[in-house]
Amino acid sequence: MSTSVLTQNPSWYQTYPEGIPEVPVLSRRSVHRMLSDSAVRWPERDALHFMGWKASYQELDHLVSRAASGFQALGVGPGVHVGLYLPNTPHGIISFMAVLRAGGVVVNYSPLDAERILEHKINDSETDLMVTLDQKSLLPQMSRLMGQTRLKSLIVGSLEDFSAEPEKVQAQQIAAGDTVERPEFSSSIISFKSLIDNEGNVELHPDAEAPDALAVLQYTGGTTGAPKGAMLTHRSLSSAADQLANALGTTLNEGQERTLAVLPPFHIYAITVNMLVGFRLGSTLYQQLRFEPEQVLRTIEQEQITIFPAVPTMLSALLANPELERYNLTSLKLCNSGGAPLPVELQQRFIRAAGCSVKEGWGMTETTSVGTFMPEGLKPPAGCCGLPVPGTDLCIVSMDNEERRLPPGEQGELCIRGPNMMKGYWKREDATAESMTREGYFRSGDVAFMDEAGFLYIVDRTKDMIICSGYNVYPRNIEEAIYEHPAIAEVSVIGVPDEYRGQSPRAYITIREGQTAPTLEELQAFLKSRLGKHEMIHGLEVREELPKTPVGKLSKKELYAEVGR
Repeated sequence: MSTSVLTQNPSWYQTYPEGIPEVPVLSRRSVHRMLSDSAVRWPERDALHFMGWKASYQELDHLVSRAASGFQALGVGPGVHVGLYLPNTPHGIISFMAVLRAGGVVVNYSPLDAERILEHKINDSETDLMVTLDQKSLLPQMSRLMGQTRLKSLIVGSLEDFSAEPEKVQAQQIAAGDTVERPEFSSSIISFKSLIDNEGNVELHPDAEAPDALAVLQYTGGTTGAPKGAMLTHRSLSSAADQLANALGTTLNEGQERTLAVLPPFHIYAITVNMLVGFRLGSTLYQQLRFEPEQVLRTIEQEQITIFPAVPTMLSALLANPELERYNLTSLKLCNSGGAPLPVELQQRFIRAAGCSVKEGWGMTETTSVGTFMPEGLKPPAGCCGLPVPGTDLCIVSMDNEERRLPPGEQGELCIRGPNMMKGYWKREDATAESMTREGYFRSGDVAFMDEAGFLYIVDRTKDMIICSGYNVYPRNIEEAIYEHPAIAEVSVIGVPDEYRGQSPRAYITIREGQTAPTLEELQAFLKSRLGKHEMIHGLEVREELPKTPVGKLSKKELYAEVGR
């Protein structure tokens, strides 16, 4: 994909506060060298904490070399694809870096994927080896798939591999209902401990870690059709980390930060913001197996966490915790929200409760999670998701004519290009071509506009847009209005078939603890002054919970399936 230079003198250059470069310094280094370089700069600094276990940067880098040597003994090298099917444990970080150091390619898998999706990804991505854990929720499924797909070998770890208190870990697993499935090890089923049982001698492959070499196959969630593999190169991954580090340079201090890593590790947001930016800054990562509001609040206070990347549903869960006021969260310097649009009401409530501003950004799998950021020291306009990161070019084009760029304030499709872009879709030249404009920009599928200062506002997804009596209606506008109701905890709005209007908006909501759900008529009355007549909801369903993606953002795919779209 094109990494062309920026549009001449874009408006956001004038909006950047002092200290943020217009043109970022990009290292162009291979991804695994981000860790080894930090191990040289901060050898004794803690790199990773997990369930009482910890490793310095020097120790973690050596563990990666040992794993890389083990992978090479199993045949991993240029052209070999290794899958990671893991929860949030050190196995994932070590394996990610080790596969790249061995010269292979990483393919990330979600433990929440349906078996047919996993089967599709294994065969489509040409995954030969898979790293997983001996948990009942993981190992049996992957063992079955080894007999049904091209998968040849499993590397099986255990939570006890990286724990100061193995017995305590076992008790926690049993309490969570996720018991251990001890495998019978063989030539095709190898323990993670045996993988790293070596001196760490690695043969490096310069061609496999060249800037434009494939590093990661990251499958998109997608709302229709089979998931597509975004080809992320060493250049796109390292550029994304460098761009964010440049953008946040006035906020954060290298070698001093502490990051709470609770996002699902297979998601591009977590890979870029937690791991790559974390290592780039020499931050200490505090990994947590799963998101538990009480544990998150306790860790922030006890460990003096300074960086907390999250998604809106996590922030909502923290606000709903009755013990929130007991915790001191003043150590937080940066709370970032990504993965989904952040409702303004939710953002303001968290700022009041935590005393820490919430920075919203925009990015996609195809952009290596990076697109916009919110600089420190600027008061962001309500509803915006920041300015383009240094070195990335954004523009808004007409929905019916991609060659017509729109002026500030006009809504159209958001397009982007820059060094952080994917190389294209794996084995899908047709989809790659369809996603690009003639000028070499990637078409995001987001409806958006930019203001005179360069701030970006996401209106909605083009695929989520509802056509009501010929009018374009954007669900996010409706959702923002509904979030202002004091009883509403979460909301998703979709378009459902309507004989008269073609489509009409229907809201699915959950209710805050102690509140009473409004009726459709009551909610319509509440929204009357907040929405246009063409935007008014014509249906309402109250549910115990709403569908979510593996990363925790609200998902409409299941709701559309229910209504037959």
